[in-house]
Amino acid sequence: MSNDETEIIGKKVKDMYGTHIGKVVGTITDIDGSIQTVGIDCGSEGLRQIPFDQLVVQNDVVIFIPKWRLDSQRLLREKGLTLRRLKALIDLVSENDDMKESAEMLHEKYKSKLLSLDETEKEIKALLDSRTTELDEQMKSVKMLIFDAKIQYKSNEISETMFESVKTQTTDLVEHITHEKAEISNVQRRLDDLSMDVQTTEAPRQQLQDEAVSYLGNQDESEIQAKLPEVPIQESSEPSQDPIAPIPQTSEPASQPVAPVPETMPVNPSIPSEDSEKKSNESDWLSRMEAQ
Repeated sequence: MSNDETEIIGKKVKDMYGTHIGKVVGTITDIDGSIQTVGIDCGSEGLRQIPFDQLVVQNDVVIFIPKWRLDSQRLLREKGLTLRRLKALIDLVSENDDMKESAEMLHEKYKSKLLSLDETEKEIKALLDSRTTELDEQMKSVKMLIFDAKIQYKSNEISETMFESVKTQTTDLVEHITHEKAEISNVQRRLDDLSMDVQTTEAPRQQLQDEAVSYLGNQDESEIQAKLPEVPIQESSEPSQDPIAPIPQTSEPASQPVAPVPETMPVNPSIPSEDSEKKSNESDWLSRMEAQ
């Protein structure tokens, strides 16, 4: 038997609100000797096997921690850390565009983690609602005990001392129930706050996905935008006649003798053709510039 077992066996067990639960009578260990569950004698409720991670061993007592509290604290810690990492990731990408490819991989990892935590959150919220309903029923029973004791006192069935004793015992129980309900409400509020934080990161996530597009994609968009101004120029009637004007002039003389074609070439030196530019020398170029 390990030292942990000898220290825990025989000790009284109370919940974290001070209510007596029972006494430790034994443990179940794993093959390596670590304690897995603790057997607690709960009186008329019989023997309960409670996981060791739900117990806190102190000098003279063992404190029992409800499962909903452990699960909710674990969820709050993991979800809060995941959200902080997401925000840090978005900040890093906004500062350095070269990290987009790596950031996209981490973003998918954190996103899948949040999805799995959402399923866990639904289970924990259902557990919290169920526990709140149980506490409400217990509160109704306690109030009924106090009211019935008051009736007995007024009808001279019990003494005033007995009535005050009932009030004292039930007052402690009411405080325990009120304290646990307050903690559950606090956990529910913190979960709702984290859900709001998740919604506020949806827009940065979409922005991150948009920024993670490859540079080729961005260049294609810029090229498309660069070509957009050319469309109205081609559709307008006035600009289209100027560049197209030489074409019908050259096509009409094409049916007639070829002689007028070279005559039109020197007439407009301001619009040289590609062949004339290749054959022109520096003097011709200067003359054309002076003519302009």
